[in-house]
Amino acid sequence: MEQNTAKAILRNVRVSPRKLNLVAAMIRGMKVAKALDVLAFSPKRIAIDVRKTLASAIANAETNHGLDIDTLVVTEASVGQSIVLKRFSPRAKGRGVGIKKPFSHLTIKVSEKEV
Repeated sequence: MEQNTAKAILRNVRVSPRKLNLVAAMIRGMKVAKALDVLAFSPKRIAIDVRKTLASAIANAETNHGLDIDTLVVTEASVGQSIVLKRFSPRAKGRGVGIKKPFSHLTIKVSEKEV
């Protein structure tokens, strides 16, 4: 990883990758201050966890790499699939229907860019 880049990873969060990618797409390419505001007012449930992960990436950039917070930009917000719990729900006539409960991974990278 480059000197002017920091990242934070959120693993095994209980949401489907498709739903998490909707929130991650909102903040890609934004300055971190604006991205935090967008996530704070997002109606999506998972936006709270994405905001915590972004705050962790900002703290990593400041503490570990000595980067300036005012010039940080979200360069990457990637979503990956994790495990899928398979459960059954009872239905009529003694049948059972499968239910999938997916988990996801989220990786956020922030870089220092001159505006």
